[in-house]
Formats: sequence, structure tokens, C-alpha cells
Amino acid sequence: MGEHESNWITEVRQHPERTVPQRAQEFLALGHVAHVGFVQDGRPYVIPMLYHYSPERPDLIYLHGGFSSRTLQQLAKGIPVCVTVTELDGLVYSRDAEYHSANYRSVMCFGLGRIIEDEQAKRVMFEEMTARYFPGRTAGRDYTPALSSHLTTTAVVEVVIEEISAKMREGGPKGPQDAQDDAPGTCGVVDV
Repeated sequence: MGEHESNWITEVRQHPERTVPQRAQEFLALGHVAHVGFVQDGRPYVIPMLYHYSPERPDLIYLHGGFSSRTLQQLAKGIPVCVTVTELDGLVYSRDAEYHSANYRSVMCFGLGRIIEDEQAKRVMFEEMTARYFPGRTAGRDYTPALSSHLTTTAVVEVVIEEISAKMREGGPKGPQDAQDDAPGTCGVVDV
């Protein structure tokens, strides 16, 4: 994982049996939307964003937006940030109300942001990000590469991951009556 792997994993308190720290990088690499949380002036904000992550740099996540963005302005200051990526795989219904649930893969990262100013580093990150979301698309062949003027007006923040945790749930309902075919009600999984 990262250079500081021994203290990189955050303890999971709720449903610790669902902890899968060895899959954190996989979940980040396959995810689509990150919810980015930070505090500004004593008020919490959580903003959904597209992001870039590469297992080749496992302790870094990249976020981008306009320089006028509150989120990017705050993260560029190096404040603590929480980045969470969740993929919903299914809705689980049970014969017992208490055991309704969801199948999911989730990773939560804590770290600090820093602004990336180097134009070439931004260009590489955006081209890699485009290829991650749209496999096979190549700058210059499938789309016009970003102009220097666009790169200089776009803020890119590199979040250095200091702690990480990953959880997942899979399978069917786990209520006390769900395995009984003659029990009242219905149970199953609706794939998403």
C-alpha cells in the first residue's frame, strides 16, 4: 500500500466483519464518484466529485475544478479532508424489517490536499483520468488535448492519503426467517 502502511488502516467499528482493507485500492480504482468532506468556518461540507486514482500511486487521489470553487480553495490550503467512494451493488430485502440492507463496496480516505501547479503534471493526470472513465480514449486521437489556457484555469488538488479503510457487504438477507421457505413475507436481492 503506502509508505506508512503500518498505521495507514483505520479501525472500522460498525460491522468490523465487513472490513476488507486489502481491497481499498481496487475500490478506489473502480469507483466513479467521490464524496469529499471538509470543514470551513466551523461548518461541514460534503461535495460529490469525479476523481482520479491509480494503483501505481496508491496514496494519492486527485480532485479538480475551477479556481473559484470553495472546495478546491479549501483543499489547496492543506486542511484535513475525507474522501469516500461507494459503489452500490444491490438492495437486500428481508422477511424481517431489521435485516433490510444493501450490498456495497466502500472506501474512506483521510488526508491532506496540496495544489498541483505544474502544467505537464495536470495534463498527464487529466489524460489518465479520461482513460480511467473512458477506457481506450486517447488524447489527440479520440479528443482534442486540453489547451494550456484550460489547464492554467483549472485547479488540481492532490490528496495525500494518511489513513484508509474499506468495507463491503455481499450476499443475501441474513434475517432469522430468511432461510425458511415457509416463513411469512419475502426476501431477496435487487441488483443495482
